[in-house]
Amino acid sequence: MNYNNNAVIIKRDLLVSIIKLYLEGKLEEEIDRIPWKMTSGKDYQVIRCCVSHDRAILRTRIVARLGFSIEEFEDDGSSLADWVRKAIGRDHVTGPMLTVLDDACNACIKTQFLVTNACQGCLARPCQMNCPKKAVSIANNHADIDKSKCVNCGICLQSCPFHAIIKIPVPCEESCPVGAITKDEYGKERVDYQKCVFCGNCTRECPFGAMMDKSQIIDVLKAKKQGRRISVMIAPAIAGQFRGTLGQLTGALKKAGFDEVYEVALGADITARKEAKEFAGRMEQGEPFMTTSCCPAYMEMVKKHLPALAPRVSDTRTPMHYTAEIAAREHPEDLRVFIGPCLAKRKEGIDDPLIDYVLTAEEIGALFTAMGIDAAAGEEAANAGGPAKKYGRNFPWSGGVAGAVQGNLAKAENFKPVCVNGFNKEGLKTLKEWAEGRNTGNILEVMACAEGCIAGPMVIANPKIAINQVKKLAESSET
Repeated sequence: MNYNNNAVIIKRDLLVSIIKLYLEGKLEEEIDRIPWKMTSGKDYQVIRCCVSHDRAILRTRIVARLGFSIEEFEDDGSSLADWVRKAIGRDHVTGPMLTVLDDACNACIKTQFLVTNACQGCLARPCQMNCPKKAVSIANNHADIDKSKCVNCGICLQSCPFHAIIKIPVPCEESCPVGAITKDEYGKERVDYQKCVFCGNCTRECPFGAMMDKSQIIDVLKAKKQGRRISVMIAPAIAGQFRGTLGQLTGALKKAGFDEVYEVALGADITARKEAKEFAGRMEQGEPFMTTSCCPAYMEMVKKHLPALAPRVSDTRTPMHYTAEIAAREHPEDLRVFIGPCLAKRKEGIDDPLIDYVLTAEEIGALFTAMGIDAAAGEEAANAGGPAKKYGRNFPWSGGVAGAVQGNLAKAENFKPVCVNGFNKEGLKTLKEWAEGRNTGNILEVMACAEGCIAGPMVIANPKIAINQVKKLAESSET
């Protein structure tokens, strides 16, 4: 997925506009003008059939940015100002954290394979010879696929020496690891929340931006306006999302109005120590293996799809929870807001009474933009709770959690880790094998996102750049 594309830019611009208007006390008065402002001017290029349709879609996007499910709150003729009043009036957030915008959904055609004009009608005809369903025929020296017979196995694509056969996917469906996204009778996508693990892959991969998270930024800004103190907890991956040092990021967050800033790496240090102790105890008791428990999308995966793994999942709580415990102990009167790169953390936040709200890197980036804050140009500030250790700061990338657990073991010679680096084909295969008892090690680190949290669905920085920044921070830390 590109981290600089029009869908991401529109999402960011909407957030910035909403935040600016709220801070100016003009959100209810001006919000209905946002779609018009964003689609006016001679340089605007119509995306759908007409500018009116584009504005209608932007209106629906704003409803999601205000924190509502489009499936539950269908368009009843209310103005966006009405939605603002609803958002300001609510006293808590609810799930699910994901919503599908019908107006934005392109109703993509069903996944299929297509023969292009690059076909040479070659003598070998491997596409025809190797098709298990005899769906490929040759006419006028050109291959053709009978869609009534095709089962989308892809053998024809793999066989063609000219790469003349292409796959036309449905990106959101293809990216979902659990088959939770399917078409309704109108060709629009629907999410089965009984299957969904909230990994966020669909929000990252849909090129029309139809899969959206439900923002909690208004709830946090409202609390601040009401005079509530707020402690924010920044996930280890967030240190790589903004240019500048960790101290400058802390200073920027305080300038934005947050009262205390905690590194979630503090909680990660606790998680690593506890999981190391738990791992040693489980091995002494003769258990075959243990899996980590930090990734909330993985926990949803176990609960909904791989219950055989449940007895092997670590009982240790997540870094977010342990950091919230520290914040609650030191500032019990504060609201506690987690800032991370992840959709699934919103589910964990709703389930954990110590967490009041969960914001994303996207929302914090928009907040900084709206307030004119440059994290890299600001003054340094110290984090609450003291500095985190190296192992806790290692958590955001694949292998980091396992490495942290190993580093906290008194005896690590029998430590045999295996890492699931994303809910891709290979990762799902590994999970299934371990669930069936065919484990190839004795500890399984699981991260729903390929490359780890540093590449979560709600990041704003290229993971290849962000990971270097976070690794430098970790390497400069005490063990």
